[in-house]
Formats: sequence, structure tokens, C-alpha cells
Amino acid sequence: MSARSPQRPDPTAPLTEASSRLRAPALHDEGAPSEGHVPHAHGGLGLFRLVTTVITLIIGGGVFTLAGDQAAHGASGAAILTAWGISGVGVFCLVMTFFGLSRVKPELKGGIYSYASAGFGDFLGFNSAWGYWISALLCTVSFSALLFGALAYFFPVFGEGNNLASVVGASALVWFYAFLVSRGIKEVTGVNAVITISKIVPIFVAITAIVFLQKFDPAIFVENFKAGADPALPFWEQVSGTMMITIWVFVGIEGAVAISGRAKHEHDVGKATVIAFVCVLTIYLLVSVLSMGVMPLSQLATLENPALAGVMEAAVGPWGAVLVNGGVVLSLVGAMLGYTVLASESPYEAAVQGVFVKAFARTNKRGAPIVTLVVTNLVVEAFLVTMPFSKGGYQFFYTISAGMILLPYLLSAAYFAKLTFVDKQAFAGKLGGGIVLWRVLALFGVVYSFFLAWASGPVGLTVMSLLYAPGIVMYVKGKKERGQPYLRRPVDKAIVAVILVAAAVSVVMLATGRVSLV
Repeated sequence: MSARSPQRPDPTAPLTEASSRLRAPALHDEGAPSEGHVPHAHGGLGLFRLVTTVITLIIGGGVFTLAGDQAAHGASGAAILTAWGISGVGVFCLVMTFFGLSRVKPELKGGIYSYASAGFGDFLGFNSAWGYWISALLCTVSFSALLFGALAYFFPVFGEGNNLASVVGASALVWFYAFLVSRGIKEVTGVNAVITISKIVPIFVAITAIVFLQKFDPAIFVENFKAGADPALPFWEQVSGTMMITIWVFVGIEGAVAISGRAKHEHDVGKATVIAFVCVLTIYLLVSVLSMGVMPLSQLATLENPALAGVMEAAVGPWGAVLVNGGVVLSLVGAMLGYTVLASESPYEAAVQGVFVKAFARTNKRGAPIVTLVVTNLVVEAFLVTMPFSKGGYQFFYTISAGMILLPYLLSAAYFAKLTFVDKQAFAGKLGGGIVLWRVLALFGVVYSFFLAWASGPVGLTVMSLLYAPGIVMYVKGKKERGQPYLRRPVDKAIVAVILVAAAVSVVMLATGRVSLV
């Protein structure tokens, strides 16, 4: 959220790709620890190391489930590639938005929160911080389902990763991590290297094996291109159904520019960001396209997660499934530790800035944000308990997680767009290209965020409205504790009204069965 408080030692360094996910892009915040556990290289990072670091920051667990999730939404190959085309443009615009903001407004070190607050007031800034926190919580839950789904390959007791045994295992893991963090753990030696290797090697092996062992069947791909698992589904419903998947695998883009302060040459940062984005998009496209050449989409849709394990087993045999499932387990065990750290830090930083209740700023003797750590894990536990009853398990929670981060993305893009119109002088000498280019990028980022909100569907919008409503209480209580005014502007009152009305409508729709979460 913000630059770290100088009064408190860093309770843990960012351990995984989660670091990009929850730390603000503080380009010039030299006092903050490195994002993504980027080491201080003598003389700074060259272009190649910048590119590879950003790639590892963005690529997370979602790539292992990508093919199956897209197929499960009934989309054809044509719809999937269309969704990738839209997301490629949209995510690129968001990437350049965060890059542009880090250059134009380096003093706003609170990133996601401070962008929204500077542009549209502290109430929307609070909602941006709130959405970011809840998104992180749900990331932990979704990763739990994926982790135990992968473990089920070796230990069938865990079923599909969302049964009682999985909930017990996930609960034990997150509370164990909470205990470690409460003790003031800073890092686990070598965990970042293990995580990076465990997620990159299986992907690389899968792509090369399918290509060089000639397991890609053009005939299967052509059939998949024409029709998906649900041929009767209208084309644009197929596209919209896969959109949240594409944004899920790109969650973390807001932190990709965070390592730019480590660059050997400042002019390499923009180049590295673009190159890394193109590389990541290429990897995702290869996984999607190659999977559609291995088996029909109707079979892909029925694969248990991680779907890439099933694709590899069909292509090369059981050793492929062992490799992928083992890689997923190692990656997510480390990733969940990182999320435990960073999800607890997020509300702590917000409380220090004065937008969350004061209790969230308390630390224990070891400097760990103990209140936020406990509250965060209690909320995670509440969601874990519902996992056996939720529709889709892993898919359900990551859809809502991706949905909750849309408001922070939207407000950041809107603020950047605002700057291109009202503060054009701020761009002078800080960004290449004309102001019109950056204006177009920002506006496309805004449009894309709105499109994703529509693509989340009635269930996503219902849950999101219900999750944003309690934040109003947190905001008002925090302001009252500090004797500060709140909701003074008509626009803030209007936003409260919209949230409450949407939440009330959602409750009615759930009660009448028009929307179902199970």
C-alpha cells in the first residue's frame, strides 16, 4: 500500500510473485524492500535481468489451470483467441498506465491507494485499498484449492481440492504461516528461487514437449477452433466467459514496474516492461493454443486442476502429470506464505495512512502487524469453510478475487487519464511519446476495466457488491476514531448509496434464487 513505516522493521521480505501483487509500484521508494525479492545487483539490473524478473513476477499459478478453465466456460478456440486479443490490448494499456503513473507521480508512493485518493478523494481511495485487500484474501483461498487439487494427484483424500480434508489442510497451512509471520520471520532461504524454478520449468517442459514430440494435432485444433464444449453458447458469451480468466493470470501487473528503481539504465525500464509483457502473453497463448491441439475442448473442460497436468499426461504420459503437479505444489506452498505476509501488511499500511481502523496498525514485540495478521487469517478461514459449498471452488474464488481488483485498476487508469487532460505539464521530460498516446492508453485502460466488470457476470457483481458494503463501516469507524470528517462530498454519499442498493438487490436475488453461489 504505502512506503513502509520507518518506526517498524519489515516483518518479512516479499517472497514470491505475491510481492508484485500486493506491493505498490513505488518506483522511487528506495527505503522500501525490493519487490519480488529482487536483489541489489552491483551497478543495477541490465535489460535481460529486468525482463526475466518482471516475467517471474507476473506468471503465477493461474497458467497451470488456464486451458481447462477456458474450456470449462464453453468457449471455442475462436472465442478464446478473441478474448486473448482483447486482454492483450487491455492489459498492455494497464501496464503502461502503472508505468506512466510511476514516472509522472513518483511522490505517490502508496500506489493503488494513493492513485485513487489523489484522483478522486479518500473515500474512493479507501475502497481501492479495501478491494485490493479482499482480492488478496481470496487469492489465498483460491490458491489453497489449487494447491490441494494438485496434492490430490499424490494423495486422493483431497479430492478436487475443495473437500473437508482440503479445508483442514489449508487451514493448518495458513495458520502455520501466520505463526511464522507473527514471530517476525523475514524470509525463508532459497524459497524465491525454488518457487521460480518450480513454476517456470514445468511450463517450459510442457511447451517444448508438445512441440518437439509432435503431440500437437492440427485436426484437433481446427475442430476446437470451430466449436467449444458448449456449441450452443453465443459467441460473445463465450468471449466474456473467458475474460476473467485472462485478467486473473495477469494479476500483479501493477507491481511489474516496482523493480524499475533497480535498473542499471532508466531508459531500459519501459523497454523491459513491454518486452516482458509480450513474453508473458506469448507463454499464455502457447499454453492455450497447444493444449487445444492435444485434446478436444470437451475433454479439456472436464480435467481436474491443474489442467496442464492432464494435458501433459495425455501428451507424454504419467511423468508429465507428476512434473506439473509437483511444480504447482512447490510453487503454491511458497506463494501462500508470501500472500500471508502481504495480505496482512495491506490493511496495516492503510491503517498507518489513516483510512483503516486504528487497531489494524498495532504490531507485536517482533514488529509483525499482529491485528491485521489475525483478522486477515480469520477472514481467509471463513472463506475456506465455505469452499466445499461454493460453485467451482478454485474458479469461483479467483473470479471474485480478480473482480475485486477491478476497482483499483479502474481508478488508477481513470486517474492517469485525468492527468493527461488536466496536468499535461507533469508529463514533460518524464515519458516518451506524445500526450495523445498516453491519453489513448489510459482511456483504453478505463474501458477495459469496465468491460471486465461486465464480463464478471451477475454472480461476480453480486458477490463484489456484498464484499464492498462492509468496507463502509470500516471507513466511517476509522475516520471517527481520528476525529476526521467523512463522506462530506455528494459524490461520496452517492457512491455509498450505490453500494448499499447493489448489496440489497444482491441479497434479494440470492434469497429468491435468481443468483446462486452454490
